[in-house]
Amino acid sequence: MLKNIILALVFALSATFASAAEWRSDYDKALADAKASNKYVLLDFNGSDWCPPCIEMKKVAFSKPAFLTYASKNLILVDVDYPQRKKLPAAVIKQNDRLAKQYDIERSGYPTVVLLDPNGKVLDRLEGYNGETSADMIAWMEKAKKKK
Repeated sequence: MLKNIILALVFALSATFASAAEWRSDYDKALADAKASNKYVLLDFNGSDWCPPCIEMKKVAFSKPAFLTYASKNLILVDVDYPQRKKLPAAVIKQNDRLAKQYDIERSGYPTVVLLDPNGKVLDRLEGYNGETSADMIAWMEKAKKKK
């Protein structure tokens, strides 16, 4: 009985993290939501199905409960993906190409993470992945927010 209750609680918490800190693909809607909710925007430029550092960053930093909890309270997450095998809708491809130009993202520079304030102003960016954990990412964002 207790085991079932604990399992139910774990699943409920996992669902809460997942729904509260969900990665979106619509940049314009994310900016509007960030402004309305006074949250920051985290853009993750990545190659989800071919870029080993991108995959590792998602696994080590972005999928952990500490990051998901922080994100649900502070961030609108935007996945700016450039997959090789997975097909994206034409509108998303067009948007992502525009964002790569807008934020000066080089294809060889994946992953690149860009932090925007609630009004869409760039606060800071990280290029590449060097083993940052959830705690490292949160500390980086907090430092960037204070520089503002």
